[in-house]
Amino acid sequence: MSWYEERRADQRLKADLAMQEQDRRHERKRQDREDRRKQAEDRRNDRRNRRKQRLERIQEWAGEHAVDLLIYPLALVSAVLAIPAMAAYGHATYGDATGYVLPALSELGMWCFAVAVQIVRSSYPERPVWALQLGVWLFAGVAAVLNALHGAEKGPDTAAVMGVASVAGVVAHQLIVAGRRRTAEERAEARHHRSTRMKVNRVRRQALRAAVGEVDPDGAVRLVYVPGRYTLKRLNRGLDRAVVPGMPVDPEVTDWDAALADLVAADATARPVEKTGIEDGSTSLDSGSIATLDPSSDQQESEDRRKPFFRRSLAQLVTEFDAAIDEGRLDPTVVESIRKTLKCSPKYARKLRDYYAATKRGKGGRK
Repeated sequence: MSWYEERRADQRLKADLAMQEQDRRHERKRQDREDRRKQAEDRRNDRRNRRKQRLERIQEWAGEHAVDLLIYPLALVSAVLAIPAMAAYGHATYGDATGYVLPALSELGMWCFAVAVQIVRSSYPERPVWALQLGVWLFAGVAAVLNALHGAEKGPDTAAVMGVASVAGVVAHQLIVAGRRRTAEERAEARHHRSTRMKVNRVRRQALRAAVGEVDPDGAVRLVYVPGRYTLKRLNRGLDRAVVPGMPVDPEVTDWDAALADLVAADATARPVEKTGIEDGSTSLDSGSIATLDPSSDQQESEDRRKPFFRRSLAQLVTEFDAAIDEGRLDPTVVESIRKTLKCSPKYARKLRDYYAATKRGKGGRK
């Protein structure tokens, strides 16, 4: 290749490179313009979406607070009528600019309590609001009286109009906005919650009365409760042990003698017993004595209570209970049947009923 041809090839190469560079610059400029257009479009879309979301939130809030939007204009009208009148009345009464703050007492006071009632009911529904409501009506009375005194200067009609106009807004607010009506389900749930709380408190009081104090060597005292399931006695005069159907009375017992010993121990902790036959610190089955009615008596319960008592050991009572079950003379699951058949007290009839359920004797256990 000659020198001339090499020069022309170099010139063509430079021209091609310049053309490519120019194309790249044009492409970059075009891409920059496209990017700026997309960014501007994205910003417009974002603004549009934000406006749409804001409008939707406003519409949703307006739908949820439609009643508020109807009531608060009444409050605004009441304030426009009462505040300037009270400011002028305060200035005339006090004789200087100090009287201009009188509306803060007559109007602002009742509205502070009114808004507080609404906040507590919406955010803390479990809290009582009677004290706040008392403040609403107390300050509303103050506002009505002050406005009526101001209007009385022009006559009774003006006094009545100004007194009513000052409290009309807060009365409407308390009746409609702050005093939301609950549904039937909410009222039923509230009654159930109230009844549950009252019964829990009654059981706690009775459990506290039955609790005993445990004193440690340092002199510190703590209350000891007897755990279990209980029902309230009549007139809330104590607790009775309860057997809940479907729930175990006690852990399953397979050894009749061991279970009987546990029953004797439970009876010993319930009340003092006559101890006989104690050797080496152990208590025999005859250590617990049970008051029972005269078995020869077959009269009504009111007459039975006047009959003389005699003592039977717990082992003897259980033996009679066993024999009565075998002979079919009683229903071991019914306290009244056990009491009338064995002529024992309801307390021990319940113990035998519970013991029968605990040992599962009726389900093929040991007799």
